[in-house]
Amino acid sequence: MRSSRGPIVAIDGVAGSGKSTTARRVASELGLRYLDTGAMYRAATVSVLRKLGKAGISDPSGADDKEITGVVAESDIEISKDGRVSLNGEDITDEIRGSSATEWVSKVSAVQGVRDLLVPLQRELSTEGAVVEGRDIGTVVFPSADVKIFLTADLSERARRRAVERGESSVDDVGRRLEARDKKDSKRDVSPLEPATDALIIDTTDMSIEEVVGRVIAQCAKAGVTGE
Repeated sequence: MRSSRGPIVAIDGVAGSGKSTTARRVASELGLRYLDTGAMYRAATVSVLRKLGKAGISDPSGADDKEITGVVAESDIEISKDGRVSLNGEDITDEIRGSSATEWVSKVSAVQGVRDLLVPLQRELSTEGAVVEGRDIGTVVFPSADVKIFLTADLSERARRRAVERGESSVDDVGRRLEARDKKDSKRDVSPLEPATDALIIDTTDMSIEEVVGRVIAQCAKAGVTGE
C-alpha cells in the first residue's frame, strides 16, 4: 500500500546517460519537484574536502569512514526546488561540479554513515512528490516508487556528451573518467549502481532527449502519474 506521500518518479543511471536533463524536463511536465540526490553527495564531498583540508589532510583517502561521517553530520546541506545547493548557508552550486568534488564524490558517497544521513533528507524533501535523480533511488531510497527508470548509453556516446557539456577537448580522457566512475559505483558494497528489478531500462545512445522524455512520460501515464 502506498503511503500518503506524493508520486515518486525514480530516475537512475550511469553518468552521461541524460539523467539530469530528462529528470528536469519530466518534473516540469508533471508539475513535480526535481531532486538531484547526486548534488547532495557532492555537497557532502565539498564539506569533507574543506574540513580535512583545514586539518592538513590533502584528500579523503587519508580519513576513515567515521571521520567522514562526522564531518557530514555537522554540515547543513540544503537544495532548493530550483536545484540550487547550499552548504552551511553558502551557495556552492558551481563548486560541487568542480574537479575536486568530481574526483572524490565516489569515495564519500560510498560511506554508509553518509548515506544514512542523506537518504532520510532525500525522502523528506520528496514528501509532496518528486522526480528524483540518482544512482540508487529505485533500489534503496524509494524501492516503492511509482515509476522506476534506469538510463544507460554506450560509453563513447556518454563521453562525447559530457565533453560537449563541459567544454573538454579530449573525449578519450572523459571516457576513461566515466569508465572509472562506473566501476567504482557499480562495485561498491554500499548501494551499488544497478537497475531495480522492476525498472524500465532505456538505452539513450541513439535517442534524442525529446524521445527519452516521451518514453518516461508514457511510463508515468501507465502508472497513473500525470501532470497537474
